[in-house]
Amino acid sequence: MKILKNKSGFTLIEMLVVLLIITVLIFVAIPNITKHSKSINNKGCEAFVQMVQGQVQAYEMEYKKFPNTIQELVNEGYLVEKKTKCPNGNEISINSEGKVIEVKDPS
Repeated sequence: MKILKNKSGFTLIEMLVVLLIITVLIFVAIPNITKHSKSINNKGCEAFVQMVQGQVQAYEMEYKKFPNTIQELVNEGYLVEKKTKCPNGNEISINSEGKVIEVKDPS
């Protein structure tokens, strides 16, 4: 009488099926992640514009006038030079009424 030993482990076919399922999940997930990162950057830009608007108001309270440029805020220590762009890469500017606006990239 022959006794069969129970060998545990995965067959090659089972491993290929698992890899196929993982690959399909990755292909479905990647486009969704990239789509959401754009909206995250846009929300970050809105928050950044509001934060700079607060700095413009603080500048106006101290100097009794609005700054003409973002560089004025940097020079007076209200903003850090490296942080003068939105997370999505767009520039910001200050209009004559002291309102901070995002300058959209034409592309």
